[in-house]
Amino acid sequence: MTRSMTAYAAAERQTAWGTLGCELRAVNHRFLELGTRLPEELRAREPALRERVSARVSRGKLDLTMRLRTDAQHALGVDEAALERLSALAQSLQSRFPGLTTEVTGLLQLPGVLQGPQVDAEALQAEALALLDEVLAQFLEARRREGDKLASVITERVEGIREVVAQVRAMMPAIREGQRAKLEARVADLDQPLDPGRLEQELVLWLQKLDVEEELDRLDSHIEEIGRVMAADGPVGRRLDFLLQEFNREANTLGSKSVDRRSSQAAVELKVLIDQVREQVQNLE
Repeated sequence: MTRSMTAYAAAERQTAWGTLGCELRAVNHRFLELGTRLPEELRAREPALRERVSARVSRGKLDLTMRLRTDAQHALGVDEAALERLSALAQSLQSRFPGLTTEVTGLLQLPGVLQGPQVDAEALQAEALALLDEVLAQFLEARRREGDKLASVITERVEGIREVVAQVRAMMPAIREGQRAKLEARVADLDQPLDPGRLEQELVLWLQKLDVEEELDRLDSHIEEIGRVMAADGPVGRRLDFLLQEFNREANTLGSKSVDRRSSQAAVELKVLIDQVREQVQNLE
């Protein structure tokens, strides 16, 4: 199954402590790298959230963001007892510091003055995991849709490779015959005649050096393997990347053995198509 490494998904849900929001975005990366931004109430639950993501995603640079937004129903409150104690303390200091002033914002920043809703950590984690599952489902679906588009482009380029391989295979008999004729013409121009047996032996060795049937067979095999890999379940990007290295190796050998303009052009076209496939494969999980 082909899935892109780039995707974005987000969702919210109401909880007993406010609105919990979740965003998950990803870009390309060789391995799985997960960064998190979590509210204070979920910091201790980060390992559970990471485990849930890594169980379903294998590659990509991911950013997971969760926010807990307190609404009017769950507004912050003030600890009146703490405020009274601070007021009494301020009054007792007036005689010693006549110019003493107190700012409300400063008071609210003191520990224990502001009180948020009491959070049940276990229940909030359950809410966070449920929300993360929802976002992951959207995220993976977005990856699948984008992966389908990439697969279409890859399939088109691979079919182009298949056509070039077939063209080279079809032209090779004519190329071999042309090389034989050139060699025989050069021998005919020599002042000293060559032994026919030796001539045939040298001709066979020369044509063997030009033979690319093995490379063409391996290219056909790699083409079939790409189809099998893309139809398989699970991540396919690394396997396809390895196959493309093999494609390049055969295309380079084909070019190095070429003694004809047509086969040289075919080798160049192969390398262009292989590079185009590689560009798309780099985006796959």
